[in-house]
Amino acid sequence: MKDPWLIATLRRVLFLILMSSLLLAFGVSGYILVEHFTFLEALYMSVITLATVGFTEVRPLDDAGRIFTIVLILMGAGFLTYSLIYFGQVVFDPNLLELYRRRRLKKQLGQLEDHYVVCGYGQMGQIIVQELMTHNIPVVVIDSDDSLVIRFREKGILHLTADATEEENLMAAGAQRAKGLVAVVNRDTDNVFIVLTARDIKKDLLIFARAGSPSTHKRLLKAGANRVVSPFATGAHHIAQNILRPTVTDFLELALSAEGLELSLEEIVIPDDAGLVGKELMHSGIRSQYNLIVVAIKRRDGSMIYNPSPQELLEAGDILVVIGPQENLLSFSREIKGTHQSAS
Repeated sequence: MKDPWLIATLRRVLFLILMSSLLLAFGVSGYILVEHFTFLEALYMSVITLATVGFTEVRPLDDAGRIFTIVLILMGAGFLTYSLIYFGQVVFDPNLLELYRRRRLKKQLGQLEDHYVVCGYGQMGQIIVQELMTHNIPVVVIDSDDSLVIRFREKGILHLTADATEEENLMAAGAQRAKGLVAVVNRDTDNVFIVLTARDIKKDLLIFARAGSPSTHKRLLKAGANRVVSPFATGAHHIAQNILRPTVTDFLELALSAEGLELSLEEIVIPDDAGLVGKELMHSGIRSQYNLIVVAIKRRDGSMIYNPSPQELLEAGDILVVIGPQENLLSFSREIKGTHQSAS
């Protein structure tokens, strides 16, 4: 859909170009008729008169020529003043800045790949976006609330002020190139529709969704969501665990948030050509070199091995759930990625 402001501005610019052409034609015709100048002489006189540069006249003017020149100067000065005022208004028009922002945003969105599209910027959406941005994961937010635009700009969040249930808006956010999508709008029916649309756009898209009720939980899974979270059930379970196992829950919260604790809990994928492939866990150096503990291993087929034995063989594509000092986790992650990149 074309911008009405842009269309109106282009029409006015075309009008100014047309008027300047007519004014120049009037000047050329006048000098030819009044002073019997040649076309080139008349064009030269019209240009220097309208531009008010004060160059030498082609030849001395008679009284009629001087009167015509005065009229042409007044018309040119008036037209120039009007043009300057109009273009000044255009330059300082907030609509021009908004148009520039939209075009820059469209360009940025067109360049994104392997990002996450977050539909809805409510309480859940804000936390999700903050966590992803903290880990330098590119994010695009879709929300129909106009009042959030200023907040998005202040925080540097790529966003679309649009209805996330519309396919064209998901496409504009780059859902076809995204790694994952999060549907956390307020209405369950909208979340179901977003999941259906997103799954149709990209078959292998990772889709996470919010469910307000058990029945919606099932619908979202049938619609194509990979993971569904029920905030009320999760919150209730978390409160119960705080009552039953307060120390354990405190530790897990600190480990997962990595705030106020030297230890952290992370998952690390073993590349196909990593040096760890085919080694037993006890000989991998994960514990001896990095002082890390492998809590679990998720195989490529989805099976989980909890508290793996020292003799467990590491395979390509394994996802290691590791706990240990944050610096050691970063060093181990860089080592794995560095081996993978140098081998490729």
